[in-house]
Amino acid sequence: MGQVKAAKTRKIKSLQKVPQPDSKSALHVTDIQNDFCPGGALGVPGADAIIPIVNDYIRFFHRQGFPVIASRDWHPPNHCSFKEQNGIWPVHCVQGSWGGQFHPKLVMAPGVIILSKATDPKREAYSAFEGTPLDERLRNLGTETLFVTGLATDYCVRNTVLDACKLGYRVVVLEDAIRGLDATPGDCERAMHDMRAAGAITAKARDLGL
Repeated sequence: MGQVKAAKTRKIKSLQKVPQPDSKSALHVTDIQNDFCPGGALGVPGADAIIPIVNDYIRFFHRQGFPVIASRDWHPPNHCSFKEQNGIWPVHCVQGSWGGQFHPKLVMAPGVIILSKATDPKREAYSAFEGTPLDERLRNLGTETLFVTGLATDYCVRNTVLDACKLGYRVVVLEDAIRGLDATPGDCERAMHDMRAAGAITAKARDLGL
């Protein structure tokens, strides 16, 4: 019995081994926009601290010719999530506004695919898959493993990761390149638990040899 248990443990550990990026991998950069960084309408504490790390990941993927996709909240002025429309959030990431732009220190490599989400005024969309062609683009690229960075851990990162897992992608959450709002203490910890429970693997730059 002890040998069987040990074999099962080894199998579980092997399944959690961090995959290395290859031609069937893509990097997703989630919503690193001015309004989600310090000084923005809905700033995530410490969000700007991850930008150099995200830039390293972008360079790493770009140099190897692997796809990089950046999502952005791109709300119409009357979006349902805004308090003025009986939503829960202050006005943020309005189409064409300063707050909706990517942070100026985020270095986009040539060829980065940009996807806009939450563009329907009547629908919230935390996940980068909701109401966008992200799944179709990834399928067309032959992507099997999605590496995820960005903001915020407990909202858009969490929901994007959960949807990616449901859609059958192998998902790696790059935990040194995400930050959360943690509006209710413990939200980020719960989000990490939810993502791992859904099958996501967590990793850091050193695990990819950066």
